[in-house]
Amino acid sequence: VQLVESGGGLVQPGGSLKLSCVASGFIFSSSDMMWDFQAPGEGLLWLASVDSRGQIYYDASVKGRFTISRDNALKTLYLQMNNLKPEDTGVYYCRNQIGQRGQGTQVTVSS
Repeated sequence: VQLVESGGGLVQPGGSLKLSCVASGFIFSSSDMMWDFQAPGEGLLWLASVDSRGQIYYDASVKGRFTISRDNALKTLYLQMNNLKPEDTGVYYCRNQIGQRGQGTQVTVSS
């Protein structure tokens, strides 16, 4: 199993980023997929999920700002992040339904 996140970087407050996670080694289309977040010095937090049927769920902290989506043909999970805030700074991980994660991608929101 491999999950490879990308798309992080440095962005100003109010800016946008789109994260991607390319999956391999399991049946992506059958797996619920999640994005998790870890702020510096903090534990992992769940942000958003899209299940195998396409049903979507968000944590209240990102609802209305972040959009999770998936492309089963490309075996790719996405997270569109808008109106970013300094408190969104941290590492973003994608996760499959059996708890496997990638190496993460760093997002820094700062002016």
